[in-house]
Amino acid sequence: MTGSIWPRVLSGRGAAGFGWGAVIGTLGGLIGLGGAEFRLPVLVGRFRLPTLEAVILNKATSLVVVAFALLFRADTISFSVLWAHVDIALNLLAGSLVGAWWAAGHAMRLSRRWRDRIILVLLVLLALLMLSHYWLGLGGNGPALLDAGLLRWLAGLAAGLGIGMVAALLGVAGGELLIPTLVLLYGLDIKLAGSLSLAISLPTMIVGFTRYSQSGAFSVLKRESVLFGWLAAGSILGAAIGGLLLGVIPADVLMTALGVILLVSAIKVFQHAH
Repeated sequence: MTGSIWPRVLSGRGAAGFGWGAVIGTLGGLIGLGGAEFRLPVLVGRFRLPTLEAVILNKATSLVVVAFALLFRADTISFSVLWAHVDIALNLLAGSLVGAWWAAGHAMRLSRRWRDRIILVLLVLLALLMLSHYWLGLGGNGPALLDAGLLRWLAGLAAGLGIGMVAALLGVAGGELLIPTLVLLYGLDIKLAGSLSLAISLPTMIVGFTRYSQSGAFSVLKRESVLFGWLAAGSILGAAIGGLLLGVIPADVLMTALGVILLVSAIKVFQHAH
């Protein structure tokens, strides 16, 4: 019986999900991200999922990948180091949790056309951010944009609000926005920012995921359980491979190439989504 189940599970959508998950996870791992921004166009364009269902499945996969990524990075950046910056995490979470809850609630009420338009704009902006990554000087340890105090706290609150909204609407972890915020606004080292962004992303995604559970589209997790399982497994494997290959490809070349890929795929999929 077992022998007849495995070929069936590994065929079709399961095998395709594992393959795409591995490729996307590797790309994300090479730049220290989960790759969810690349996964969303694939779920809509390749697997033909309705946009809201694709966002929910993307968020579920992102939750699994981020949880594993946080554990994988614990040897490099320990939890005690992250705890030393809990004030920064709480500052951003104060905004991101509200933003994620609000955006997920409104996303469920949007028409398919408007949801596609908003997602297209957000993905294009993320692609442009990736293309401008090195123009922002994210490789070094520069000073914080603002000194600690009320003004920086308010800026962090506003940034967290926007990040939470984007994460909920796209089903992503939000590292593309969190890492630049942590580096520029708070002056953190980029490696520390990468791990702290995962710690902030996890509760933010859980809030958005909980909100989406009230939608009828949430049933996609049961209907597409095989795709979800293999997509998550491939993404975790890919993230590990990407981490091992980190530094093999020049970061500026890689970031530029991935920015172009995201830009083209987002326009191709969501401009013509039905």
